[in-house]
Amino acid sequence: MEKTVVIKNEKGIHIRPAGEFVKTASKYKSQVQIDFKGKKVNGKSVMILMSLGLKKGNEITIITNGEDAEEALNALVELVESGFGE
Repeated sequence: MEKTVVIKNEKGIHIRPAGEFVKTASKYKSQVQIDFKGKKVNGKSVMILMSLGLKKGNEITIITNGEDAEEALNALVELVESGFGE
């Protein structure tokens, strides 16, 4: 499953939102990937996620695959769309 979302928080993905994303992704058994400009990375790694340099307005595609893929995707989309609570 996958869905494209836009980064909404002013400071983009820095350490705190990256940590929140990974913490949420890690609750699920499914594989989580982030696709940014054709580069797919592990969505359960803070360092890899931060290496993308995501800024406000960037579009990413969240891809989940596994037994709880839909639940994981919904939770991660909600997190990004909420601006990580910032």
